[in-house]
Amino acid sequence: MHVTNNLSTKRTWAKAIDHPATEFAMTKLPIISGSIPQSLRGTLYRNGPARLERGGIRVGHWFDGDGAILGVNFSDEGATGTYRYVQTAGYEEEAAAGKLLYGNYGMTAPGAIWNQWRKPFKNAANTSVLALPDKLLALWEGGKPHALDLQTLATIGMDSLAGLEDNLPYSAHPKRDSKTGEIFNFGISAGKDAILNIYKSDRTGKILKKSATKLDGLPLIHDFVLAGQYLVFFVPPVRVKPLPMLVGLSSYSEALQWQPKLGTQWLVFDRDSLSLVNRGETGAWYQWHFSNGYVDDSGAIVAGMVRYEDFATNQYLKEVATGKTHHLAKSTLWQIHLNPHTGIEANEQILDNHCEFPVVPPQQVGQSSSSTYLSVHRQGIDSSKEIFGAIARFDHKTNTLTVADMGENRYPSEPIFAPNPEKPDTGWIITVVYDGNTDKSEVLVLDSEGLDREPICKLSLLSVIPPGFHGTWQPG
Repeated sequence: MHVTNNLSTKRTWAKAIDHPATEFAMTKLPIISGSIPQSLRGTLYRNGPARLERGGIRVGHWFDGDGAILGVNFSDEGATGTYRYVQTAGYEEEAAAGKLLYGNYGMTAPGAIWNQWRKPFKNAANTSVLALPDKLLALWEGGKPHALDLQTLATIGMDSLAGLEDNLPYSAHPKRDSKTGEIFNFGISAGKDAILNIYKSDRTGKILKKSATKLDGLPLIHDFVLAGQYLVFFVPPVRVKPLPMLVGLSSYSEALQWQPKLGTQWLVFDRDSLSLVNRGETGAWYQWHFSNGYVDDSGAIVAGMVRYEDFATNQYLKEVATGKTHHLAKSTLWQIHLNPHTGIEANEQILDNHCEFPVVPPQQVGQSSSSTYLSVHRQGIDSSKEIFGAIARFDHKTNTLTVADMGENRYPSEPIFAPNPEKPDTGWIITVVYDGNTDKSEVLVLDSEGLDREPICKLSLLSVIPPGFHGTWQPG
């Protein structure tokens, strides 16, 4: 932890994380320009770290901030918005104390070393969301999800999904098959050799089947691939050095070591039985996120990912919380062809632009998709000092990139695809933009097929929404 830095040295985007975000109850959102499309009906949900300081002390990493959920509902009466912190037990305890009490991904618990064991980690509920028929789940890497009310975003409490006994964690990147309604996810159980727990759920989120597979050491796995009848995991060569963390001398983040000699391991599972089909290893890289996966006509798995050459991304993300980034961690879009029985057949870069947060239309998850939507940098900026200032559509058929530049000092969140119910392969991209020129936040609705056109609609939000991680669209 460290004391808040001098504001004059920070980037323009840092104003959005300078102070804890302000909640607001359900309110009608004013239209700045354009109009809401007649067929756009449903709710956008977004999650991200909204409080990076308490009692004058900042957290140690962007991943440590308390999660808050933005809900924006589009109906015949217009658009309404709600923004609320997830009331986790750790959040409520620290709010009552007026200071930080817990350790997290990038920080140890304050006080003497013995306090690291008494209050080791806080479930920050800050990474993603999963919308179910009767509740919204706020997701985090290292623990159970928190259930929230779909309309008010009031926190109901931790949820075991009828199957997360023994403190099994439920990770932040579930995959949903739009045809069957099945939901797949995983969680890593820590140990000298970690256990990869895989979950298969019905459309309500209830866990129907689980499997457990031993891994080598304790790796960092953030995301996975649903590709046709397979679930695919790529395990980068990052491993936890446990002793310094266990005795309270380092945070989890500081205990992570880049070990490229290990290579990147891959594991393929059958989606129905959750049994291991094959595993192997290849050259070293790191990835946070996959765009999508499918099985081609030859029976090979095709998986898209945003790939880094090493683990420098972790240092960059740590610096985001300070408002002053200076490490370069370039990532580009890649595609892997993996035969589930014989191994990797091809591994190629398909886009050189620095990018992150890849998404495809939700109805195409696990199937071949024509486009990938991404967060990208504005042309000509120093990417070591800026966060993303544009979103883009990469067309896999023409290998072309269409960019929606938000303008100087304007920063969009991850693009979320909202399908048009009248023509599902088209629709709208919805993003939340922080405008550093006015110190305000907006919701933008763009044409998914014409991102470089003027936004179809701009809505004003009641308070600043800090840059966050992941979201989802729930059709109305």
